[in-house]
Amino acid sequence: MLDFGPVQFILARHFGFCYGVENAIEISYRALEESTGKNVYLLSQMIHNQEVNADLESRGIRFIMDTDGTQFIPWEKLTKDDVVIIPAFGTTLEIEHLLQDKGVEVQKYNTTCPFVEKVWNRTEKLGRENYTIIIHGKPNHEETKATFSHSAHNGPSVIVRNIEEAQQLGNYILGHKSRAEFYDEFAGKFSTGFDPNVHLLRVGVVNQTTMLASETQGIADFFKQLMLSKYGSENLKDHFADTRDTLCYATNDNQDSTYQLLAVAADLAIVVGGYNSSNTSHIVELCERKFPTFFINSETEIKSRTEIHHFNYPRKEKVITREFLPDKSPVRIILTSGASCPDTLVDRVLLKLAGYFEPLKKLEDVLATY
Repeated sequence: MLDFGPVQFILARHFGFCYGVENAIEISYRALEESTGKNVYLLSQMIHNQEVNADLESRGIRFIMDTDGTQFIPWEKLTKDDVVIIPAFGTTLEIEHLLQDKGVEVQKYNTTCPFVEKVWNRTEKLGRENYTIIIHGKPNHEETKATFSHSAHNGPSVIVRNIEEAQQLGNYILGHKSRAEFYDEFAGKFSTGFDPNVHLLRVGVVNQTTMLASETQGIADFFKQLMLSKYGSENLKDHFADTRDTLCYATNDNQDSTYQLLAVAADLAIVVGGYNSSNTSHIVELCERKFPTFFINSETEIKSRTEIHHFNYPRKEKVITREFLPDKSPVRIILTSGASCPDTLVDRVLLKLAGYFEPLKKLEDVLATY
């Protein structure tokens, strides 16, 4: 806790940039330095943070497509002399092969997070062992698209968004629903040639690394219990693969730290990050369980002591809340951020909020106590 007197900030034990994000940003800046006179492109947003992406654009990097796949620069405009940076989420095998066919060097500035690659390696192992790969993720997220592409290359694959979709898939394992219903219910979420009557006998679960770890584990436990009840404990390994070690440590640490915040007393929570950031949205969901929670992308969203513009994640829209700071002393504010948010943004949010209170202890005096 940083105690400024009339306002106290309670910080998460772990928040902000993870290794994968830091590595991706460093490689991107290196690509710019080493590619003077060349076109430097990013496949899509480097990370889900508008400040970082805007800075990269201001230095000359151009995005080939948006996060939803909308094409900004046609593939035919790219040449072998262009530099293409693969973002931290990775990319699909199809796009990688397309670039290679054009003669573009794809590995030199490949910033794919090693924890994403760890998931891909696990899908390869599952495929070799004739397991069907169940991916817990958001179907339209870049990372899930990339993981699905690699997974489908390794073996039969299907995406589930949440525990409800996992339970729907369970109906096909139990034979309660038909093949035709599967193709309708999971349209766009399964690999070519997928047959629910054949490919759901042996399964393993991996995830989009920014999903709620507890939710991924809950989905894996659901399928484990399903196979246990259908085939018995003596045959469990023939039908279910334990894959819990694919969960990202940084996502776990951020989420565990947020759970610890839920145990403290506070008046509100401020979560800083990109509005399209998956891991940040899950931190918001956790904070909303206990506190009035305001999801902002920078300090500019705090307009005054009485007005804040923030993102309503369930409704996917910007909203305005007035009188968001309670009239009491001290005001206790939870402050945290997602794995794609620079610490400097959190600093600016903290200082702007602190500026609305007086008399305020000096920052150096507050920090000297820790």
